Amino acid sequence: MAIKIFKVIWFFSLLGVLAVFMYVYASLPETVVINENPQAVSLSKESLFYVALALIAVSNMLVFVISRTFPEQDYNFKAWFYGLVVCINLFFVIGLSFISLYNSGEKFDYARLGFIIYGSLVLLIVWSISWPVYRIVQKFFHKQLV
Repeated sequence: MAIKIFKVIWFFSLLGVLAVFMYVYASLPETVVINENPQAVSLSKESLFYVALALIAVSNMLVFVISRTFPEQDYNFKAWFYGLVVCINLFFVIGLSFISLYNSGEKFDYARLGFIIYGSLVLLIVWSISWPVYRIVQKFFHKQLV
């Protein structure tokens, strides 16, 4: 049952990341500034589009690879992996939104957004670590069935 819920959440997160991606792309200037600290890192609008599109496509394509590679009985791992891709999509949404805000030219206190960006990164790391921890706990505390 959990795998079906995570599939639905993943599908809507994919639709959400694509909608945000198209909205952000339409609002970006021709030269997109990624970082201005010590040296300015900038890309053209099209380069950012294709790099982001490739990252989004590869990360979401892994769902299909994992579902075909692992056996049907491994529902827990597949559900966890769907959740991992949802966390990746959330990180893409927040990252692309921040790039759009940064390049909009509006005055904004960017320090106030740090906890959102770092929070999505922490969520991604915690979700990534949760599967190995789950397997270790399951291995050591698995009760013998009689």
